[in-house]
Amino acid sequence: MEKFVEQALLYDFYGELLTEHQKKIYEDAVFGDLSLGEIAQEYQISRQGVHDLIKRCDRTLQGYEDKLHLISRFSSVKKKIGEISALAEKEELSRKELTEQIKSVAGQILEEL
Repeated sequence: MEKFVEQALLYDFYGELLTEHQKKIYEDAVFGDLSLGEIAQEYQISRQGVHDLIKRCDRTLQGYEDKLHLISRFSSVKKKIGEISALAEKEELSRKELTEQIKSVAGQILEEL
C-alpha cells in the first residue's frame, strides 16, 4: 500500500511531465491495476516493454522529486498547518501567546516556500 501511495503522490505532482503514452500505460498499471500482459495486449507491445516503461516512469517521477522537492515541501507545510489548527484549539493560551506561536509556524512555512 505504501508504494501505491508514493506512486500516486509522485504522479499527482509530476505526472503531467510524462508523455501521453507514458501516462496512459502508467495509469493503467498503477491506478487501473491491470497486469503487464493486459497492458501489453492493449498497446500491442511486449510485457517486458511495459515493465521497462513503468520502471522508467517511476525513476523519472522520483528524479523530479529529488530535484524539486515539491512533495516533501507539501508534506511539511501540511504538517505545519495542522500545528496551527491545533494551536487555535488550545484554550489555555492567551491571545498574545497564540498569535506569537502562529506567527512562528507561519514563518517556518514561508521559509520553506
